[in-house]
This record gives sequence, structure tokens and C-alpha cells, in this order.
Amino acid sequence: MTPAANQSTEPHVVVVGAGAAGMMAAAEAARSGARVTVLEKNTKTGVKILMSGGTRCNITHDTDAKGITQAFGHAKRFLQPSIGKFSPADVIEMFHALGVATKREETGKIFPVSNRAVDVRDALHRSMLDAGVRLELRCSVQRIQPPSGDQNQWCVATESDGNAQELLADRVIVTSGGKSWPGCGTTGDGYDWLRALGHTIVSPRPALVPLVGGNDATHALSGLTLPDVNVSVFTPDHRSGKKPKLERRSSWLFTHFGFSGPAAMDVSGVMTAYDRIQDSTMRLDLTPQTSEAEIREILSKRSGDAGKRTVATILQQWVPSRLAVAICEQSHPTNAQCKLAELPSKECNLMVEKLKRWHLPVNGTRGFAKAEVTAGGVQLSEVDPRTMQSRLAKGLYIAGEILDVDGWIGGYNFQAAFSTGRAAGRAAAQWDDA
Repeated sequence: MTPAANQSTEPHVVVVGAGAAGMMAAAEAARSGARVTVLEKNTKTGVKILMSGGTRCNITHDTDAKGITQAFGHAKRFLQPSIGKFSPADVIEMFHALGVATKREETGKIFPVSNRAVDVRDALHRSMLDAGVRLELRCSVQRIQPPSGDQNQWCVATESDGNAQELLADRVIVTSGGKSWPGCGTTGDGYDWLRALGHTIVSPRPALVPLVGGNDATHALSGLTLPDVNVSVFTPDHRSGKKPKLERRSSWLFTHFGFSGPAAMDVSGVMTAYDRIQDSTMRLDLTPQTSEAEIREILSKRSGDAGKRTVATILQQWVPSRLAVAICEQSHPTNAQCKLAELPSKECNLMVEKLKRWHLPVNGTRGFAKAEVTAGGVQLSEVDPRTMQSRLAKGLYIAGEILDVDGWIGGYNFQAAFSTGRAAGRAAAQWDDA
């Protein structure tokens, strides 16, 4: 695309949505020579940033570009070009340059030293404005129309304080987010705009979301955190084999409604991909640091003093006391204080199964209201992964969570937002990007 005679030499880029991807795209486009306007329907920018990470904002993860893309399953190859050009190290360097010192936590998560998400949001907001971006808050987009006939610019119809207006642009970048945390304003508005422009929308569903399920035994464990478990999810197309669809090792939280914590939330997106979440099977290894053979060897020592110990006491070397008692009661309900020497082989096998292969029922999730990200969105085959430009509508760019990308908990999704936003902003600022 080249500028028409009545156009300035700098393209006018309109960015819809001032979240992580939007502010990144806007700043990059402005620094690359474009005149940029950002439209945000909220009263402030980066609302979701402010809520993330328990209001601390986990900006990325301590790994390389390949380590980030591995967290995105089917979207791994799509994200390689953008994250390869703007890696976790680059994100950290950017925030340091913006005055936000960062720290690495034991889990590999990268947070601001201040533990304040507002510092992250403010840095992105300030960077965008310093680049010369014009920001319009409380400005809700109603529709986006492509160039047609004599009109060689995009038309973005908006409503602000009850007043309707139309904004003309040479390029449009849509970074309006998905449907997760709708209280932050991410209510999936962009899906209809992009569908009207010919894009396929993969059905949005909650991801990184707490799971609803369990039974009386697990509900009684509400509030119990396990720092290290291994969760495996088997889906209909994987159930016949031994390899799970997804396996994640992290911390786990039993709740009154089911399960939460990083491990449960990381596998949630795979489970919600099916029409019925019950078609997935979730299996828990409570002792990934201890092999089944080691457990069986200890449980086989039944003579002398070893045999006089209660089974619950023995299990406590691997799991917390509340969980040890629960496993005993589930496996040998007639006597939770059974001595090891008196434990029947059948009940011993049941305990090992609970420790290494505990099948937990899941019948739902807490929904978009409690989901940290949205799975589904704009079909990736319809977007150029190098530039984020639509393959269906020249001059339209799509970045961030509105794409069909969702990664693990731990800063992976913010990294994808920064990288895709940067790619879109840089490409949109160029007249000739054919």
C-alpha cells in the first residue's frame, strides 16, 4: 500500500484497545513514524494489567523464546516469529529502560521489584504517550469498516459520552482482548467486528480458570495447597494411549468448589476445548518427586517397629497430614489409624493409586468471570505471524488475546501480548508492507 495524493507521508494508525498488546502496538507504531490514535472504552488504560498476578503483574517468564512458545500448544509455530524478535530478555530490558526494575522468583516468574502492577501499567502508558500517541478514553468502538469505492481509508465508528463519530485511518490494529475477566471491560466486542470483516472466530472458552468438581473428600480439603504435583489430562483422542494430552507440574489448591492453583489452571484450557468437560479425564500424581517403586518399598516394610506405625503417619512423609488422613479414609474407611502391619494388600494398592494416579472428577469451570485468559479467538491461519496483518483485509492488524492463543500461567500470555503487539505496531507504521 502506498499513500494516496491527499494523504500525509505518515500513516494514521488507529489502535482499538489499550491493554498490554494495544499500548505496546501504539508506542511501536508511533516510534516507527506513524500518527497513532488509541481508542479505549474504559476510563483508564491497562485495567487487566492492574488486576493480574494478584495486582503484582507477572510480565514474562525466565526462559528463552522457544521456552515461551512451548507453552502455547497449537499456537507455538504462529508465535515463533514475533516472540523470536522480542523475547523475554527484551521485555525485561524494555521495562528496565522504562524505569521498572524486575525480579525473578523461584518459579521463574518475572515481577516488578515493587510488586505493583500499577508500575507496569504506568510505564506502558507513559511510554505510549511520550511517543506522541493520542489517547481517547471512554470511547467505545461500534464497528470497523474497510476501504471501499472512493474511500481508501478504514472507518472506525465510535461512541463517546453519547456522541457518535467516525474516525478515518490508514491502518487499524485490533487489540481489544478476549472475554476473560469481563469486569475489566474485556467482553469479546472485537469478535463481531472481525467476523463481519470475514474472519473465522474459533469459539472462545475460558482458560487458566479454576475447575469445578471433586467430591466430599476433596471438598473437605478446601484451602490445602500442595507445592508440587503433576497433573495429566487425557482426552478422548488420547485415552487409548498412555501419553496424556497435556501434563503440567506445579502447585495445586483444593477448594470448596473444586480445584485451583497453577497446575489445575494450566490444564483447564485443554479440558474446556471439548463440548463436555467430562469427556476429559484428570489424573493427579501427588508425589512426583518420589517414584511408585520407592513408595511400595516403604509400605512393604511391615515387620518390627516399622509395622507398628500408622499408615497415616507414614503417608505424611509425602503429603500433608490432612491429605494423608483423607487418603487413608478413602482407601481403608473402617480404620483410618490402621497400623502398617495390619494393612491389607488391596488397601495398600488403593493408597498407592491415590498417591500416584488419583483420578479427580471435573464437571465445569468458574467461567470467564474467573478466567485469566481466553482460549479461542481469531483463527491463526488468517493472520500473518510476522506482521500480525490480516490475510483477508489489507491494512487490518490483530494482536494479543483476541487471537486464538493461550499459554500457561507464569507471564507467558503477557509475553505473547507484548511480542504480537510490537510486531503489529511496527508493521502498521510502514506504507509498503506487501
